[in-house]
Amino acid sequence: MNFKAEIDVMPIEALLDPQGKAVSNSMTNLGLPEISGVRIGKHITLHVEAKDQKTAEAKVDEACKKLLCNEIMEFYKFQLAEVK
Repeated sequence: MNFKAEIDVMPIEALLDPQGKAVSNSMTNLGLPEISGVRIGKHITLHVEAKDQKTAEAKVDEACKKLLCNEIMEFYKFQLAEVK
């Protein structure tokens, strides 16, 4: 079976997000003062071949923990859909 994973990796709320802060501060200059609290992360898509959805989820989780996310500073969540 083939699956597509959509993964979001974001900085932990307690940590400073300098890129998000810079974008948030720029909103006023762009005439959008009602926008604040911007946080910037990564969106990753990947395909995984596995015998079932549970195995695919385990593989995506392993990839996130080993490579895609620094769990000291970031958290992740993902959705998995079968590709037909």
